[in-house]
Amino acid sequence: MSALDPEEVARALKLDPAWATQLREQWLDVMALAMFGDLKAQRLGALPRLRKKGLDCGEKLRSMLADRGWIPQPREQLKNALASALALEQALNDLETGAQELDGGVDLVAYRDLVSKLSATAREVLRGRSNEWASLLDA
Repeated sequence: MSALDPEEVARALKLDPAWATQLREQWLDVMALAMFGDLKAQRLGALPRLRKKGLDCGEKLRSMLADRGWIPQPREQLKNALASALALEQALNDLETGAQELDGGVDLVAYRDLVSKLSATAREVLRGRSNEWASLLDA
């Protein structure tokens, strides 16, 4: 196993600040509608579960965007970033599934659209970055 170049790892882990800001803003929009929007579901408890999925997604997003400089080893930084990306991917899947369980309300279409945009924005960068991080780990 060869040692990873700390500078190369730092470059690989650097995320675009504009992308990070866009994700945070989109997540806030999703949560605003989840909390205060006119959404309806036939299944009892579906809306509180949806809100919890949204909060979980926010936690995973926060973890994904966090600085990994506090982790001393470059390999561990990459592992942490990759794990965070995979966790965010799963949280986005859960949020999309929850949005599909909704079946009414004035804000239903807008909510689903916001969730879709958040997922697309996250995935457009994360898939490539995840592959890059995995390649560095395999090297």
